[in-house]
Amino acid sequence: MELQTMIWLIVGASFALYFGIAIWSRAGSTSEFYVASKGVHPVANGMATAADWMSAASFISMAGMIAFMGYSGGAFLMGWTGGYVLLALLLAPYLRKFGKFTVPDFIADRYYAQSARVVAIISLLVISITYIVGQMTGVAIVFSRFLELDLFWGMVVGMAVVFSYTVLGGMKGITYTQIAQYVVLIFAYTVPAVFISLQLTGWIFPQIGLGATMTGSDMYMLQKLDQVLVDIGFTEYTINNNFGTLNMFLLTMALMVGTAGLPHVIVRFFTVPNVRDARKSAGWALVFIAILYTTAPAVGAMAMFNLIKTIHPAETIAEDTLLYEDRPQWMRNWETTGLLTFNDKNEDGRIQFYNDGNREFAAMAEEQYGWKGNELTVNRDIMVLASPEIANLPNWVIALVAAGGIAAALSTAAGLLLVISSSISHDLLKGIIAPKISEKTELLAGRIAMSAAILLAGYLGLNPPGFAAQVVALAFGLAASSLFPALMMGIFFKQMNKEGAIAGMLAGLFATLAYIFIYMGFLFIPGTNLFPNNADYWLFGISPLGFGTIGAVINVVVALLVMKMTKPTPAHIQDMVENIRVPRGAGKAVDH
Repeated sequence: MELQTMIWLIVGASFALYFGIAIWSRAGSTSEFYVASKGVHPVANGMATAADWMSAASFISMAGMIAFMGYSGGAFLMGWTGGYVLLALLLAPYLRKFGKFTVPDFIADRYYAQSARVVAIISLLVISITYIVGQMTGVAIVFSRFLELDLFWGMVVGMAVVFSYTVLGGMKGITYTQIAQYVVLIFAYTVPAVFISLQLTGWIFPQIGLGATMTGSDMYMLQKLDQVLVDIGFTEYTINNNFGTLNMFLLTMALMVGTAGLPHVIVRFFTVPNVRDARKSAGWALVFIAILYTTAPAVGAMAMFNLIKTIHPAETIAEDTLLYEDRPQWMRNWETTGLLTFNDKNEDGRIQFYNDGNREFAAMAEEQYGWKGNELTVNRDIMVLASPEIANLPNWVIALVAAGGIAAALSTAAGLLLVISSSISHDLLKGIIAPKISEKTELLAGRIAMSAAILLAGYLGLNPPGFAAQVVALAFGLAASSLFPALMMGIFFKQMNKEGAIAGMLAGLFATLAYIFIYMGFLFIPGTNLFPNNADYWLFGISPLGFGTIGAVINVVVALLVMKMTKPTPAHIQDMVENIRVPRGAGKAVDH
């Protein structure tokens, strides 16, 4: 069957499934809309959490980042997986025992102040809007390529799909839709990886293939990849050439603690019946997440290897580089999206793909081969989606990847939109502005807020400040610097008072925002940065992607200082914190 027909068939079937689930599970109450009536089975919730967690950044962008960054990309793997363990052990069970709908609910009650709720809502909106930009960017990329639309109309179609099942079903519809989306995305990610691993190494498991020898050779896969990269002026794939030790640590830590502070993931643990099920669903989610995350390094490495060998098929790089007119169909397909471009700088009709940033290599290449600069620009976000086409896999595999990319982007976008909706309708409107509104009015307000959020997310997704995974990393830094310390101290440090928590959240959030604004440009207005985004201008060499760790430290220090100078936490609040803990702590309420 023709590729485009196969894509429409498989993607259309997945959409029909999502819409059917949304109609079947339509939310009729605020409990169903916000937390699925707290009746989701832990295994099902674990699968839905995994789909919510494995966003466009995980499915589309992470392996692409690893493909171009090599060893340095491991920071994303370590940070995101380690952070989920942190969330599962230190936050999820306690927040579920507290028993409210949202993170601002917990913040407001724990810190006994509506002002704390307002600060939590502000933090939550900043985090979620930043995060959803990466998801909607992924939506536009997938739809534009596989539905043969430009980026704008790809975004419009994606927004319409998200609107249809998110606004209709709420958390109940999202949960069961995400279960279906997990099945789609995990097959879409692992099946091509198995095919490509078999092609290159003969191993069915790509995790093993990454460390195995190449088919018909005694050279290991990573050794061969190091060789071909060095041959075109890049550094070895297996060394850290993108982050120094400090930034590797800061980025990994920011992603870890940011993970544990992400509101759209935390809220998933409010949907199960009890604390025991919250722990179980956290464990199941980790199992489901591990399937993709252990596959991602192999996907990235093998995609990069196949890309280079497509353009430089000869053993000697100067021989027989690919003629532009003979470029494969996959390159023609991606050129239409604008995410892959060719500029024939030396007008020889051939594609030169190499590291012209390496001055020594570039000078040699110009002298010996007549090359005048790298001619191929490949957006990192296309590597996973294009990988099956580069490897000449069957059309049904390519179509499956299209459906998986869409499922990954839509699943997280839906969860984020629900968090934005609940923060406005439940936390802000019902919690502060109009506490006496009816459930029906609150539900309507939630749907209106979600509709507005979809429109805003679509606009911002067309003008992102970086690749999907980079934008998402910024959101993690914001979560690390604002909500995570307040949640952790709220559970494990009962003396923390409202003044300290509020001051800490504001200090951490605004310090991180200021650093990002200065060194990466205003988040959604390209070209407005005060300094170029490179290490020569960073304060003490700290990358904006890792500054969330510093923001978290600022949060905690400010909170402790303010706590020492203000009134102690009331005894009944300290007793409430004791009741949240499992097992209980050792203490009666104490003064500072």
